[in-house]
Amino acid sequence: MSLRNIAIIAHVDHGKTTLVDKLLSQSGSFRENQRVAERVMDSNDLEKERGITILAKATSVVWKDVRINIVDTPGHADFGGEVERILSMVDGAIVLVDAAEGPMPQTKFVVGKALKIGLKPIVAINKIDRPDARHIEVVNEVFDLFAALDATDEQLDFPILYGSGRDGWMNVAPEGPKDEGLAPLFDLVLKHVPEAKTEPGPFRMLGTLLEANPFLGRMITGRITSGVVKPNQPIKVLARDGSVVETGRVSKILAFRGIERQPIEEGVAGDIVAIAGLSKGSVADTFCDPQVEIAIQAQPIDPPTVTMSFLVNDSPLAGTEGDKVTSRVIRDRLLREAEGNVTLKIEEASNKDSFEVSGRGELQLAILIETMRREGFELAVSRPRVVLKKDEASGETLEPIEEVVIDVDEEHSGVVVQKMSERKAEMKEMRPSGGNRLRLVFHAPTRGLIGYQSELMTDTRGTAIMNRLFHAYEPFKGEIAGRNNGVLISNDVGEAVAYALWNLEDRGPMVIEPGWKVYQGMIVGIHSRDNDLEVNVLKGKKLTNIRTTSKDEAVRLTPPIRMTLEKSLAWIQDDELVEVTPKSIRLRKAILDPNDRKRSEKQKAEAA
Repeated sequence: MSLRNIAIIAHVDHGKTTLVDKLLSQSGSFRENQRVAERVMDSNDLEKERGITILAKATSVVWKDVRINIVDTPGHADFGGEVERILSMVDGAIVLVDAAEGPMPQTKFVVGKALKIGLKPIVAINKIDRPDARHIEVVNEVFDLFAALDATDEQLDFPILYGSGRDGWMNVAPEGPKDEGLAPLFDLVLKHVPEAKTEPGPFRMLGTLLEANPFLGRMITGRITSGVVKPNQPIKVLARDGSVVETGRVSKILAFRGIERQPIEEGVAGDIVAIAGLSKGSVADTFCDPQVEIAIQAQPIDPPTVTMSFLVNDSPLAGTEGDKVTSRVIRDRLLREAEGNVTLKIEEASNKDSFEVSGRGELQLAILIETMRREGFELAVSRPRVVLKKDEASGETLEPIEEVVIDVDEEHSGVVVQKMSERKAEMKEMRPSGGNRLRLVFHAPTRGLIGYQSELMTDTRGTAIMNRLFHAYEPFKGEIAGRNNGVLISNDVGEAVAYALWNLEDRGPMVIEPGWKVYQGMIVGIHSRDNDLEVNVLKGKKLTNIRTTSKDEAVRLTPPIRMTLEKSLAWIQDDELVEVTPKSIRLRKAILDPNDRKRSEKQKAEAA
C-alpha cells in the first residue's frame, strides 16, 4: 500500500482538530454506530478544557487504497517545539486558514518552518460560512505571507480549497457543491503530496515524539527513513553527534490505524510508527540498525525565552493537600518532562531544593504546573522572568522581543496602543480588519507582555484577540513599570474569619474567603496603596450579652478576586511566590517571617 504523510498546520482555533475528526469519519475510520468524542484528537483533559491542542498527535486514514498518515499539530507558539519536529516526519502540509481572520502569527511561524524544509503546502480556507468571511482578501494575504517567507515559485503555486471543517465539506469553489464532503481534499492530497520519502539501506528512524506508556515503557514515535524494523530486532541509538546512547531490542511496534494504535509485525520505510523497548533513546536521537554509524540530521530548536523557579513547598500547610512534595519527586518529574519536550530546559539550583525551568512562554510553563498539580504535586513557583543574553561582539544585554498581533474594536484601539507603549512596544502596523475592527501589529519585549492578557481583556471588554510570536533578541529596552499596589499579608496562622475580612474591606479587595486556612506571610488581599501591610484575618467579633437587631451587625462580604494560576503567575512580584497544590492556589511572600523579610529588603536597598 502506498503512503502519504501530511501535517495539518494552522493558527490556534482555526479548526484543525475538528477537520481531522471529519477526515476520520468520512474515510470510514469509525463504524457508523460508533460513539466518538468531539475533537477526538485532543485527548488530554487540559486540551479538552481549554479547547487547544498542546501535544502533536498522529492518526491515519485509508483513501482509495492509499494510507494517509495525518499529524495534528499544536497551533499555539508556546508549543512550537512540537511543530518543528513533526514537520521533519511529513512530505506535505495542509495550511488551514480562517476565512475571516486570515493568516495569523502562528500560521506564519509554522508555514515559515514548512517552506524552509521544502514542503509544498495545500491551502484550505476554512469557516467559509462565517458571516464576516472575506476569502478573496484572505487568499491574497496567504500569497503575500508565502512571498514574505521566501517561498519558491513552485511553493507559491499552491492549490486552494474552500469549505467548512465543522460541516465536513471542501471544494475548489467557495460556494461549490457540498455533497462531495471532503473527497476533493483527499483527492488533492493524493495528487499533490509526493509519496512518502524513503532511502536505501538498513533501518534508520529519527525520534520525533516521546511518551511514557504504563504497559510498554518508553515509546518513541518517528518516521522510518530507510529499511525495515520488526519486533525483537536488535537496534542501537545514536545521539546527534553520532555517539552511541544505548543498544537494545525492539519489544513492540505500534502503527496508527484510524484513532487506534495497533501492534504490527513489520514497520516499513516511509511509515510513521512508535517503537518500545529502549530505556534511554530520546527525541532527536537516531534509532537504527547496529551497523549504521552516522546519525540523521535533526532540526535545531528555537531557544527558550522565559524561565521560572520551581521550589519545594516550605509553607506551614505543605503536605496537607498533595502527596508529592519532596525535591526528589519534583526533580524526577521535571526531568521526565524535559526528556519528551525538547523546548524545556531544566537546571538544578545549588541548594537542590529549587529548579530553574525555561520554556517558550508562560502558557507552556503554566500548563506544566497545572498538569503536575493534577498529578498530586505540591510546589511553589516564582514569577516568570525572561532569558537575557549577552551580545558577544558589543557586550550589550539582549532580551527576547515578540511580534504581537491584536485584533480589536476601533473604539478600544486607543487604550491598547497606550498600554502597549507603556510596555516599551513599537507599533509596526495598523490596518482595518473588517467589521469596525483594527489589526495592530507591535514588536514588544516579552517582559512587558507577562500578565498583559487579562488587562487587555478588561480594557477591551473581552473583545480583543491577542496573538504572540517570538521575533528576535534585541538590545534591552529599559525598565518597565510593574504592579502599582502593595499586598495585605496575614500576620498569624489559623482560619480566616468573615468578620475580620469585612473589617479589612476598606484596605483593599481580598483574594481569600472566610474559612480558608492562612499562615504568617501568606497574601490575603490587594492593598489599596503601594506598600505592603500586615493584617489580622483571624480576629472574630467580641461577644457581649447585649442583643441587637441593628442592620450594621450583618456581615455582607464583597466577593473576593479569584486568582487563577495564570493570573497569579503574572500578578506576583519578584519577592513573592505562588503556592500550588492539588486543591489550592495560594499567594505568599518568598520570605514568610516578617523580621527576615525586613532584613532582606534592607540588604537589597543597601546593595542598590
